[in-house]
Amino acid sequence: MTEEIRLNSSKLGTKEYWNQFYQVEKKNFETNEDDTGECWFDDSDAESKMISFIIDKLNDQEFPFHDEQIKFLDLGTGNGHLLFQLNEDLEEEYDGSEKFIFTGIDYSPDSVEFAANIAKRKYEDIEFKFEQSDLLKSNDPFIIKGIKYNILLDKGTLDAIALNQDPIEEFNGKIGMEVYASQIERLMNKDSVLLITSCNFTESELITIIENNSNLKVWDKINYPSFEFGGIKGSTVCSIAFTIQ
Repeated sequence: MTEEIRLNSSKLGTKEYWNQFYQVEKKNFETNEDDTGECWFDDSDAESKMISFIIDKLNDQEFPFHDEQIKFLDLGTGNGHLLFQLNEDLEEEYDGSEKFIFTGIDYSPDSVEFAANIAKRKYEDIEFKFEQSDLLKSNDPFIIKGIKYNILLDKGTLDAIALNQDPIEEFNGKIGMEVYASQIERLMNKDSVLLITSCNFTESELITIIENNSNLKVWDKINYPSFEFGGIKGSTVCSIAFTIQ
C-alpha cells in the first residue's frame, strides 16, 4: 500500500524554501549570466540519460504517439535546465527543433521568472513557455486549461513533493505523493508518456506510488549502474516511464 511508503518531512518540501532558493538564483544570474543555477542529479548523469532515452525512442519511433509536433512539459522546471539542454540536443540531432514545443511549470513564481529570464537572454530564437502551476491544487488554472502533452518530464519533483507529509484538505486528507499521479494524468492523452527520475525512491516504490494512485502503468525504464549491498541490488537513482492504460 502507498501508505507504507513515506519520507521524513523536510524544508525541501515547502514552497517557502524553493521561493527563497530561486530568489538567490535569480540574483546570481543577474550578476553573472553564466551562472544559470543547479543541474539536479548531475552526479548520476540522469539528465543526459533522460534526454538520450527520449532521442532514442524518437529515432526508433517507439513512442506510442505519432504527432507531427511534440509537446514537452517539464514538471517542476526549476531553472529550466532540462528543457534548455533537451532543446540543444534535439536541435543537434534533427538540425532544428521546429517540431517541438517546450513548456515548464513550477509552483514557485521565482522559479518561473528565473527560467524565463534565462530563456530570454540565452535562447531568444527558441520559444520556451514557463508558467506557475501547483500540481496539488484540484482547480489549478494550468491544469484546468485542458491542454495535453506528449512527453511529461519529472526530474526530482515527486521527490520534493514527498518531503511534505501535510494532508491536503481538498483531496480528503491525502498527502502530495498520493495526489501527484492522478493530477499529472489530467495533463496526458492516452498515448502520452510520463518519465520520472527519482533519488528518494526505489524502482518498486516509485511504481507503487504511481500505479496505486492513477491509471498509469510502467511503459519502460532507464538502466543505471547498480550496486549490491547485503545481497540486495540497487542504484542511487531510478527513471521510469509510464503511460495511461
